[in-house]
Amino acid sequence: MARDVIVVGAGPVGLMTAGELKLRGVDVVVHEALPAPTRQSRGASFTRRTAECFDQRGLLGRLGATEPADSHFGGIPIDLGMLAEDHHGHRGVSQFRTERMLEEWVGELGVPVLRGREVTGLRQTPEGVVVSFAGPGGPGEESAAYLVGCDGGRSTVRKLAGIGFPGTDGRRGFLTADVTGIDTRKRRIGENLPGGSMVMAMDLENGVTRVVVHEAGTPPPRDRGSLTFSDLADAWQRLTGESLHHGRCRWISCFTDASRAAAEYRRGRVFLAGDAAHVQPPAMAQGLSVGVQDAVNLGWKLAATVRGRAPEGLLDTYDAERRPVGEQLARNARAAIELRLTGEEMDPVREVVGELLAHKDAAEYAAGMLSNLGVRYDLAKGDHPLLGRRMPPDHTLTLPDGTRTRVAELLRTGRGLLLTTDGAAAAHTARHHTDRVDIVTTTPTDTAATTPDTVLVRPDGYVAWTAPGTTDDLDQALERWFGAARTAL
Repeated sequence: MARDVIVVGAGPVGLMTAGELKLRGVDVVVHEALPAPTRQSRGASFTRRTAECFDQRGLLGRLGATEPADSHFGGIPIDLGMLAEDHHGHRGVSQFRTERMLEEWVGELGVPVLRGREVTGLRQTPEGVVVSFAGPGGPGEESAAYLVGCDGGRSTVRKLAGIGFPGTDGRRGFLTADVTGIDTRKRRIGENLPGGSMVMAMDLENGVTRVVVHEAGTPPPRDRGSLTFSDLADAWQRLTGESLHHGRCRWISCFTDASRAAAEYRRGRVFLAGDAAHVQPPAMAQGLSVGVQDAVNLGWKLAATVRGRAPEGLLDTYDAERRPVGEQLARNARAAIELRLTGEEMDPVREVVGELLAHKDAAEYAAGMLSNLGVRYDLAKGDHPLLGRRMPPDHTLTLPDGTRTRVAELLRTGRGLLLTTDGAAAAHTARHHTDRVDIVTTTPTDTAATTPDTVLVRPDGYVAWTAPGTTDDLDQALERWFGAARTAL
């Protein structure tokens, strides 16, 4: 019997995708080539918006203690204190820790994670996708209605689906390692050195320090398997005069400044998310974050389609909404790397960018790109500033019985949300969508001047309709995003 969805890749993006689907009753399975989770952690932080996505599903608290991450563009700091809204990300969270939390979550939901299964082929049929794999028990096949490739920058799914991956090849090489037993000065956003070199040192948990080195003129290593900790420690000592050779290396790897975005995020019944759809230097601290947001955007749409509740064209909005974000990420990464690692000839540009970022409007725009709070989708015609943006999850509401709650807590079910101070009218309009949308009446007294009387929030937390402020009627918005009204009994 065919599954509803096969997800390829058990990293944070694949696990988040699987959890979003299973939360809505979809029969989903995860195929992962690695036989066991790796302790290697390319990502060590995530953005403010990604923290909000975790919060919307009740997952943020499971990660334990984190520390706020400052913001910078190409090494030029952004003063987040001048902004009205908190744009700080979360730092010091190893990717292994995030993966472990998400795997526990999907396990609680009942998602099978099948390890040691390497995808070797796929073919699309009118009814679905057939995946060929090599597994512990030998070769096999599994069928599903849809396939989501979350299998990294060298994505097998992307290649087998024939989806292009335009962008720039890597010209610079970076060495990175997690090290214990060292006490170097922390350089959390990295330290620029003469000639275009850079070093970074950031605390992780349990006495581990994430170390990154770029030595100007060093091309990407040809053989990653031959890297040793001495390669990194030697480069660190040449650049800083400080020895790390006594440290104990937990793992070492390398990356480049390659930056790419897939030409399509969907081809037929195959979707891409995370690094399979976009790659950029990990120093941007964006890959994991944008990938998790891909998963949250796709999950509810794909689930609605599988369950026969999706309006026409809903799945197409995944590519329309998320591919521009991936393309912007690729562009930003190229700009930030050039700004940071080009030599002294770039100093005049750095001075100008620094002066611009000292102004609140410019700082807010740049911080919005880097925190992902600036994402705005074209969801409806209207002039309200919330339209197309995420509904702040920390916004506190008072219910008619006096109970106070946050928007994030109301989104835990993964359903749509209609917040209104005019309960009777909104409830009457949305009465045939209550199997997909929760209607929550709030007291008018805690509605801020910038918050409309009624807000329709999609399951991913983005505002699809407001009153006042939107041209279309509520019933039109409900049908556009949640499908035809349920037949009245």
